[in-house]
Amino acid sequence: MKRAGIEENLLAILDSASDSKHTPDANDDRLAFLEAVRSACIVNENPPTSKMREAVFQILRVGKSLELITESFRLLNELDKRFPRVYLSEKEASESSHLVVVEEGWSPFLFNLENASKEREAGGRSISGPLDSLGFLQLMQELAEVANEGNLQALEIKSLRNMLLFQYLVDALEGDFLPRNRVYEETMNWTHLRESLLNMLLSARRINYKGLMKDCLSIMCGLFDVSAGISEDLESPDNAASKLSHNGNAASALALFELGNNACIALQKLLIMIMDLDMSRKKADMQGSTTRADGVRTPLMEIILDELTYDTDMLSPFLKVFNEPKWKLEIILQYFSKYTTRLSTRTRRSNGPTEDATTFSGVLNCFSNITSTRSITKKIKANVVQVLLAHAFQAHLSSSSQQDADGISASKDEGKSGSLVEICENIISAFSNLRRTYAKMEILPIGKEALFTASTILSTETGAHV
Repeated sequence: MKRAGIEENLLAILDSASDSKHTPDANDDRLAFLEAVRSACIVNENPPTSKMREAVFQILRVGKSLELITESFRLLNELDKRFPRVYLSEKEASESSHLVVVEEGWSPFLFNLENASKEREAGGRSISGPLDSLGFLQLMQELAEVANEGNLQALEIKSLRNMLLFQYLVDALEGDFLPRNRVYEETMNWTHLRESLLNMLLSARRINYKGLMKDCLSIMCGLFDVSAGISEDLESPDNAASKLSHNGNAASALALFELGNNACIALQKLLIMIMDLDMSRKKADMQGSTTRADGVRTPLMEIILDELTYDTDMLSPFLKVFNEPKWKLEIILQYFSKYTTRLSTRTRRSNGPTEDATTFSGVLNCFSNITSTRSITKKIKANVVQVLLAHAFQAHLSSSSQQDADGISASKDEGKSGSLVEICENIISAFSNLRRTYAKMEILPIGKEALFTASTILSTETGAHV
């Protein structure tokens, strides 16, 4: 009764603020509602009802001021963290994690056919309620327009709203997926992941999965370019002043720069979750846990490799914006493995450790002499090889640093140091062989950065052992 009373009192604040009404008074009512929900639920720790959460979500979807959409976005994330729909219960040391799903909990997604039918019958209400698979697809298409437009004059509050909406939806997918995937890894019960929001979204028959994934890649690269362009304008006061005064929307430009970066992070997060889901799905397939009802889906890794192979112009911006070291290195290694597996076997030292092109050391071994270097660069352009090697080196260093921070290699300092020295020597050797093979080739800026880093590490490591 207490929750019902709180819900009734709070929703009454919005009585005069319909979705189509955007007067100053209506917007003030919406802001007052958001603050009241924060006070009742976050400050006083009263769990929000589904109607309260949906009302906040509606403000995010229809809000026409920067303050409204940012405040509703922030409140939704606060509510999800404080009152999650899916979470892991506390366990004893010897027990597996227990997954708790609040069945009556509100979700920003609508995959149930009966509920989706009711939503469509509601007419105009559907533009502000939870999204079904087609609604998510439409959102991605609108984000693609923002990424393709790429200029300050095209800024609209709708673009900012869509980017915040997308970020929130990815946060919601993550909050549902991560605990489910953790329990799956412990129990191997595929049902937990089959019922995840992410799996239901990707399995929806009304969307073109491959097309959606390709859109994600192009949007990520496009938004990265937009943000980079705005960053350059803002760093040049004269240039920025003329553009922003012409557009008359400096606040939105600054917001777009921040939101563009955050949207790229959200896209990366989505891609990583899908690749993690693909890995778990592969395990479930091998164990015979999946059925025909689960359908067949091309692993995202294959789609990414195909896109980067056939559109090399996308390669550099993608590797710049995708910075999660584990998956970034895996993507590059798999890219190389399409061309270098056999070469790695032939160029391997007979008395050395077994390395293949699925490891970074194995890939570098493929560039250990001019013959193999020339053979590879007949299939992959030399400049593309530079980009791949440099980014792989960055990812390897980041991954090693991350493992150190997690204490994974703490007891193997000697071997780790030797391995790092060998990697640095081999990256320098690889670029040297590229130059020897193509005398007129210029080292790209990212290649120079990799060589400088490798030389610095070698100087530090060898000096430390003198």
